Amino acid sequence: MSGYGKLQIGSVTLPNNIILGPMAGVSDLPFRVLCSEMGAGLVCMEMISAKAITYKNRNTNMLLEIHEKEHPVSLQLFGSEPEIMQKAYDMIKDRPFDILDVNMGCPVPKVVGNGEGSALMKNPELIEKIVRALFEVSDRPVTVKIRKGFNDESVNAVECALAAEAGGASAVAVHGRTREQYYSGKADWDIIRQVKEAVKIPVIGNGDVVDGESAKRMFDETGCDGVMVARAAQGNPFIFREIISFFEKGESCDRPTNREIYDTVIRHADMQLKYKGEYIGIREMRKHVSWYTTGMPGSAKFRGEINQMTDMASLKATCGRVMLQNAIVDTENK
Repeated sequence: MSGYGKLQIGSVTLPNNIILGPMAGVSDLPFRVLCSEMGAGLVCMEMISAKAITYKNRNTNMLLEIHEKEHPVSLQLFGSEPEIMQKAYDMIKDRPFDILDVNMGCPVPKVVGNGEGSALMKNPELIEKIVRALFEVSDRPVTVKIRKGFNDESVNAVECALAAEAGGASAVAVHGRTREQYYSGKADWDIIRQVKEAVKIPVIGNGDVVDGESAKRMFDETGCDGVMVARAAQGNPFIFREIISFFEKGESCDRPTNREIYDTVIRHADMQLKYKGEYIGIREMRKHVSWYTTGMPGSAKFRGEINQMTDMASLKATCGRVMLQNAIVDTENK
């Protein structure tokens, strides 16, 4: 029976089945730690190029870092050559990730143009070969993330999921949009249901889960074993706490106060600066702050100020003007 609860993926038991999806440029170490603390049952790392690992690319080391507070954590590779995927795994096998995931859903032209990401859905036989190559060498569960299909003329998520299962995958995540849709339009949950009915391994549904009610609808309508939250978590790590509260208490917990959002932003920024240094860390925080403040009074005007932030002092001052002033107003209205 599907629904909220623990989830077994191979040898790994997730404390719950509400999962942070992998997002390039978003689900980095600081953000994953925050989402894990808010209750995410699994956090997924940004996708990492298998070739870049084998070339010993310097920037890849930062992407591979894992914090002791974020387990269980899934490391996601992308690539299209089974031998290179095996070699990359051999070079990272001593790192403390819990699950190895293969990206077969990224829609970005540069990735697709190299025959990687969602381009793999054009070749289910290659999907099986890649998964088998990793299954043969990995001492951790191997999972796969796919989409509905490459385009509306080739909706083949079921065939691709069966290929991954045949190769030894322990679970498959399905995003209910085609590659050509990118992230637009409505996600097709029926394709998630079709995959669930076709395979014996756990199926994780992805697409348009934004709160507890939509998570429950996805469980009910698709029979999936877990739900993956991605864009709805941007600037909103609190969503995991809210979804879990919905299932465990019958209602979502209160939204965070502006003070809590401010404190979370500052903590997020602190981790970014420690992890990436001030120059990169503050610039990375600009998009996060923009997401954190969406919908707040004055946030549209605030957007221009965000891009002027250059250090921790300017971040605190800028965020304080919007968030803490609103917090004072909130208190007065109560």
